[in-house]
Amino acid sequence: MPTFTYDAVVRWSDMDAYGHLNNARFLTLYEEARVALFFIGARDHGLEGSFEEGIIISRHEIDYLRPVDYGDPVRIEMWIEEMKAASFTVAYQMFDEGVLASRARSVCVPFNLEAGFPRRLSQAERDFLEPYLRTG
Repeated sequence: MPTFTYDAVVRWSDMDAYGHLNNARFLTLYEEARVALFFIGARDHGLEGSFEEGIIISRHEIDYLRPVDYGDPVRIEMWIEEMKAASFTVAYQMFDEGVLASRARSVCVPFNLEAGFPRRLSQAERDFLEPYLRTG
């Protein structure tokens, strides 16, 4: 199954007092990758406006496997780990200089921001996410 790959720039302001990527900034870089998938990737696929209606995060979990230093961009690979009628889970791996540095998961809920309530995935959204789905 394919993955969506995103190269994220590590900024000097992302560093902690020890010169490593701050733990909270890992989530920021994962967010940048997720936004690229939902907005840029979806638009390139011909899916416009759908995810832009709103997605909220109901859960994050992250494993820090090694420190990430300031320098070259990190590579983030993403796929869909689970897809339900009204939520889906994005799985990530972050590589620093080709070495796995972190793994994470985000449970995403499609949300109607205007009306203020969760919604189901549309068929077009499901069709877009399906190629990235890895089960088992």
